[in-house]
Amino acid sequence: MSELALKAEKLDAADELAGVRAQFVLDGVVYLDGNSLGALPASVPGRVEDVVRRQWGELRIRSWDESGWWTAPERIGDRIAPLVGAAAGQIVVGDSTSVNVFKAVVAAVRMAGGSGRDEIVVDATTFPTDGYIAESAARMTGCTVRPVAPAEVPGVLGDRTAAVLLNHVDYRTGRLHDLPALTAAVHAAGAVAVWDLCHSAGALPVGLDEHGVDLAVGCTYKYLNGGPGSPAYLYVREELQDRFDSPLPGWNSHAEPFGMRPAYEPAPGALRGRVGTPDILSMLALEAALDVWDGDGVSVAAVRAKSLALTDFFLECVASYVPSGRVESLTPVAHAERGSQVALRCADAGEVMRRLIERGVVGDFRHPDVLRFGFTPLYVGFGDVERAARVLGDLVR
Repeated sequence: MSELALKAEKLDAADELAGVRAQFVLDGVVYLDGNSLGALPASVPGRVEDVVRRQWGELRIRSWDESGWWTAPERIGDRIAPLVGAAAGQIVVGDSTSVNVFKAVVAAVRMAGGSGRDEIVVDATTFPTDGYIAESAARMTGCTVRPVAPAEVPGVLGDRTAAVLLNHVDYRTGRLHDLPALTAAVHAAGAVAVWDLCHSAGALPVGLDEHGVDLAVGCTYKYLNGGPGSPAYLYVREELQDRFDSPLPGWNSHAEPFGMRPAYEPAPGALRGRVGTPDILSMLALEAALDVWDGDGVSVAAVRAKSLALTDFFLECVASYVPSGRVESLTPVAHAERGSQVALRCADAGEVMRRLIERGVVGDFRHPDVLRFGFTPLYVGFGDVERAARVLGDLVR
């Protein structure tokens, strides 16, 4: 057994989160793609079966009240809240990330108000959809879009800035951006900060309340393990809720949803972030998936500590097993700048990832030359990490 394999055994033996792995449906594959789709929590199938057979099959429409369907968006939002550093009553679950980005950016421009605030600053390295949505929101609100690298954002803010849309973690490289400092800079310019948490929620501390974030959105199918297409969420800081003017005023966010009134009156609080009928099946699957966070010692702080240890060890193993110069890490070494993934540049990345998957190591490929490996501390172990790097080294020699 190699020195690194022995080290992996010792690290796994000391891992306080190791027992959580049993709460997931896993096989012999090394699954390092939880930053795209989290593994299935073992409790979900039984809960979904109950929702389908009993709540829908037997109670039918009574389940809106008797099974708590109607209050699911805010109830599940309150369960996500501590994972992103938010108090209860500020998160509502529903719709996709894209739809929530649209709501948040348009509402941010409307909240910024003020004459001359006609510019939306957008992370130039963002996931493409965020950019598409920002462009559409700009057309609707009479603004222009200014794409800027996150590190350069403070230097471009000014009297024209209405809203700033940023990613907490770069989806391609795994770089963690400075949410506290950038939020403070946006506020100093009199603008509204909107954060996309898709690649950070459930993997590292976010601190929405602590750092005064205005609006935030995120998906739930990555590190929160909610399942394919599980609903996203929208955070509206409590102090701004009475000013949140959604561009999608649906009946579910009406102050009197069953009044069927012709005039729209928004519900109080974060509820005004709702739009239409909640997607109950996937929403309640998400609620079951969140149970994995209820165990003793399962905290965001513990997850972050293990995440950094896993990615440190992966980089160590890659340096040992992969021939020098064959791959290049795009992920920052500094812990303060690293999310929970490692991105390696590799000339033939697409073919390498295909062969890795054939060998039982699942990551993903990002065009044109990036091997992306996500580390979900709730179910990834150090032995997985050593094996992944060893197989990678074998394939690229």
